[in-house]
Amino acid sequence: MCGNSIFGLGSYHYKYNIGREGDWFLTGFSPRKQNLTIYIIAGFSEYGDIVENLGKFKTSSSCLYVKKLSDIDADKLKTLVKKSVGDIKKRYG
Repeated sequence: MCGNSIFGLGSYHYKYNIGREGDWFLTGFSPRKQNLTIYIIAGFSEYGDIVENLGKFKTSSSCLYVKKLSDIDADKLKTLVKKSVGDIKKRYG
């Protein structure tokens, strides 16, 4: 649990060149009133082929916002989360 409303899954340790470092979750979700937020920590720039036909959603830098899970393709979401988690693990070991 991260804060009062974010459920984080897995963890990784990051360290920036400027010296800042910390721990964060690999993926997570937050069941908010307006949208369900799913955290795709790696972002979306590398996953255009997956999100292209994912369904009805909006994004920000690493957040996927959906009104209800039935609005998106569950198999594509699973693939998106797996690829994001895999890429974060590769990047940060």
